[in-house]
Formats: sequence, C-alpha cells, structure tokens
Amino acid sequence: MADIGELGEEMVAQWLQAQGWEILYRRWRCRWGELDLVALQCPELPSMERLLVFVEVKTRRWGNWDANGLLSITPQKQAKILQVAQIFLAAHPDWASFPCRFDVALVSYKPSSERQDYHLVVQHYIQSAFD
Repeated sequence: MADIGELGEEMVAQWLQAQGWEILYRRWRCRWGELDLVALQCPELPSMERLLVFVEVKTRRWGNWDANGLLSITPQKQAKILQVAQIFLAAHPDWASFPCRFDVALVSYKPSSERQDYHLVVQHYIQSAFD
C-alpha cells in the first residue's frame, strides 16, 4: 500500500488538475528538502498571466491534534520551503520569471472499514498561505 502522504499529494494533484491546473512536478527534491507539488495555475493564459504555485500538502487522520496539519507549517517550515523553492527556480530558469505563490492543502483521511485503503478529503485549501 502506498504511503498515506503520497496518497494525499496524489489526491490534491488530481483535484487541482480537475480545476484546470497543470502539475509540473511532484515531490521535487534537492539536497535541502522537497516540494510536494509544483503547479501552474491557468496554463491556458499567456505566460505573463500564469502563476507558478508551490503546494505543501499535509495529510492527517480525522480527529488529529494539529488542526489537520496546519500547526506543522511553522515559520521554520515556511523558511525551508521558500529556500527549496528558490533552489527550484535556480534549477529551472524558464519558470523563474513567473509570479509565485505558496499554498497549503490540508487533507484528512480515515481508513476504510471494508478494504485496506483510505477515504481522503481535501478539508481546506489555503491560497497564499505564507503571507
């Protein structure tokens, strides 16, 4: 069975794609950390109007203690994501001129009682979460 965090990221990626977003990278990694999703909002618009979005996905069990993962997005975690995003942009200069935004997707899950899988729901999607 897949890791629950990966399942949450996949669910959010599909949810964004259903809204017309293009997922550029999933789990982009460098030596300093990882970006869960790198997406292009409004890919049909001219490049100057598109928005590059870095999405941090937090997947938590229903009834968790940390507000569905929101409390884990500390100032230190935000700084690390910002640093990794800068490294991403340096490694992908074609994207460096795009306006960027940092979003957070909070996913809740509960195990299915009948099968060995999970029921996942995007509980909250926070645009510009790092402002």
